[in-house]
Amino acid sequence: DNWAFLYAQRLALKQELPLHVCFCLVPKFLDATIRHYGFMLKGLREVAEECTELNIPFHLLLGYAKDVLPTFVVEHGVGGLVTDFCPLRLPQQWVEDVRERLPEDVPFVQVDAHNIVPCWVTSPKQEYSARTIRGKIHTQLPEFLTEFPPVICHPYPSSCQAEPITWEACYSSLQVDRTVKEVEWATPGTAAGLAVLQSFIVERLKSFGSHRNDPNKAALSNLSPWFHFGQVSTQRAILEVQKHRGKYKESVDAFVEEAVVRRELAENFCYYNEKYDSMQGVYNWAQTTLKLHAKDKRPFLYKLQELEQGTTHDPLWNAAQLQMVQEGKMHGFLRMYWAKKILEWTHSPEEALQFAIYLNDRYELDGTRGSADTLSPCPAGCLWSICGIHDQGWAERAIFGKIRYMNYTGCKRKFDVGQFERRYAPRM
Repeated sequence: DNWAFLYAQRLALKQELPLHVCFCLVPKFLDATIRHYGFMLKGLREVAEECTELNIPFHLLLGYAKDVLPTFVVEHGVGGLVTDFCPLRLPQQWVEDVRERLPEDVPFVQVDAHNIVPCWVTSPKQEYSARTIRGKIHTQLPEFLTEFPPVICHPYPSSCQAEPITWEACYSSLQVDRTVKEVEWATPGTAAGLAVLQSFIVERLKSFGSHRNDPNKAALSNLSPWFHFGQVSTQRAILEVQKHRGKYKESVDAFVEEAVVRRELAENFCYYNEKYDSMQGVYNWAQTTLKLHAKDKRPFLYKLQELEQGTTHDPLWNAAQLQMVQEGKMHGFLRMYWAKKILEWTHSPEEALQFAIYLNDRYELDGTRGSADTLSPCPAGCLWSICGIHDQGWAERAIFGKIRYMNYTGCKRKFDVGQFERRYAPRM
């Protein structure tokens, strides 16, 4: 279920050539920990096995793409290169670095297998909000939301076989924090991810429309870790979920809104706004209002360590933080509350944004600037909560200015706050 893979095989079949898959394992990436790398590597083992069955050598290259891939291309006489798309500046830089080092006669193609409608097809510019992008995406869905053709057993074998992968050496090569442990609830890999998709459709889809904002209800898909690491395609999830529109129209429409419209809106933001993770990247009205209230007295001020340990005065916030630390996934509704409180309890909007992105990237399995379960892909989710991107101005108040406000009392009106707090109370 990957259009880049499918396109690469199509080119290889047309030229009657072997096909190779390469993955460049970088020693570190942003604030990713062994939690993220472990999930990714276990998923890659499954990919390697599938490639072997398809007669497609899978090469795990240790190092940055610019250092290892051009050499691989030259040594193996590779005739063309196809890569996936990610809108973030670091992967975009990787692509540019490889492009500069490739032999001139080797074509290099990038395919957006990440979004259903390719990012640059949806819109040629940064969209203001879900309202402005929704119609553009839905207009294009009939063309792009199609069933995947199969990857076939490749008929042109390669004389160059892949080196056996020593997975222990892969782990040893990593320069990452190993104190943030891998989680038990989420089994990495496509097979496990597709099983989660099926359990969502059978058990939780019916409740998604009505209960997705209640952290005590099992209504979310929980697919974001598999989406984030490319182990399950968002397009596959939408194709499967849409089969149940007749029975669960409200839920299916809500899922499409969040997994397609909101998610691809965040991709649009990161692609067209190079300052997507800073105050300089937000709307003028939001910059003005936050600057105006930057010196407002904060009711509480917390250091990063206090936030990280979940030791604030707010038991709901602490419970949400501990859920993220323990499980690698915070409920989507609480992510908004969580980020907005960080704005309220830190010295400045800049510090709030820095802390929120750091904590999200460190603990969330769909972190490291990835895509979330519902409407909060990071860093777009953090910038929505703290800096008002994709939102409008609201009634002015202290600290927040015109940024949308959330509070504890409002949460109590929406769900049983005490039940959630008890579930994630600090362990004595």
